[in-house]
Amino acid sequence: MAEPSKDEQIGFHKGSLSTLAKEREELARILGIVEQLMQMHMGALKELGIDLEKDAQVQAAKQTEAKPEKKKPIEDIL
Repeated sequence: MAEPSKDEQIGFHKGSLSTLAKEREELARILGIVEQLMQMHMGALKELGIDLEKDAQVQAAKQTEAKPEKKKPIEDIL
């Protein structure tokens, strides 16, 4: 099987980068929506008298006690 030409390889990589850039923009948009929703829920809980900072400190303490997992490098996943 013949290897793709240099121009085909360049086109493939440019197309991939274009697609990934659009995906990143969409992900950022979705992240903004999620952040707004979280802020609304946190505000509602604060109005109900829930101390989220205290809960966060408890969660952080629990995570430091747990053993951290080793994550595989992306090269190994691919």
